[in-house]
Amino acid sequence: MSVTIKDVAKAAGVSVASVSRALNGHDSVTPETRQRIVEVAERLRYMPNGAARSLITQRTQTVGAVLPDLHGEFFSELIRGMDAAARARGLHLLVSSSHGSASEVGEVLRALRGRVDGVLIMSPHADAGTLAENLPAALPTVLMNTRVGGSDYLSLSIDNYGGACAMVEHLVQCGHRRIAFVAGPPNNFDADERLRGYRDALAKQRPKQAPQVLQGDFSEESGYRAGLDVSRLDPRPDAVFAANDMMAIGCLFALKEAGLDVPGDIALAGFDDIPIARFVSPPLTTVRVRIADLGAQALERLASVIDGRSQPRLARELECSLVARQSSGARPHADTS
Repeated sequence: MSVTIKDVAKAAGVSVASVSRALNGHDSVTPETRQRIVEVAERLRYMPNGAARSLITQRTQTVGAVLPDLHGEFFSELIRGMDAAARARGLHLLVSSSHGSASEVGEVLRALRGRVDGVLIMSPHADAGTLAENLPAALPTVLMNTRVGGSDYLSLSIDNYGGACAMVEHLVQCGHRRIAFVAGPPNNFDADERLRGYRDALAKQRPKQAPQVLQGDFSEESGYRAGLDVSRLDPRPDAVFAANDMMAIGCLFALKEAGLDVPGDIALAGFDDIPIARFVSPPLTTVRVRIADLGAQALERLASVIDGRSQPRLARELECSLVARQSSGARPHADTS
């Protein structure tokens, strides 16, 4: 038979109410009594009933995360960071993905109602109307890399724009004149900001050089297709800057298949610094996003709101840093423009 709260109370010589208060962290129990109850509960291997505890605390001890996808190293690292922070706080993490539209985001949010104490949202389709219609007003919510105009929601994002500007500046300093860009999917916050950074930095660093943008969707396949297109261009760019590492890696394979040497014939750079980026050949120059930290800090911010702690500001932005590796190697050029 399973051990009940009554068994713990009897063995500890206290009331059932005292056991409940002690195990739920109430201040009305003395430290000595709490310690005795905890020791008895551990010795008896008492497992609290989750449903009963939720009725008492009005908490599910669960937080939700709505992501645009669960595939690839970026989301693996993001979830790892969120999960580690959740476990450190004794919380469970419920992850769901929404792929195609605002209506799918709404379906996921409605499914989470009553099941979570708060929700993290990263989605290009999470507009203000969708959130207002499908999220209870009192539910703690943190947006990650998600643009919602005029939002009162807490948000955490990375400096996509600044990171892209830094990469273009680096490529120019390496001696590259014609810099092409492989863009991410349209209407995506990260992709839009990285494209904006590329355009603005190129206009500043190479004012006579027109932007050269190839469309991608953040997948390796789209990067591969872009790489094939680049290999056929005449004149060919000196460098390719892909809006994420997965596309850069796909582009790398395409360029090598076309008989081009990276960085000897054409330089290459990405964005995110996913774990595999340092192990491809040549190692990939990229903009480092501390992806696991993004997930962990978003979870910490959400947990603070759930616990009733105020936040100093609605929006926070995490810095990126440039990581120069062999793929962007400098090539001397006579500057004729």
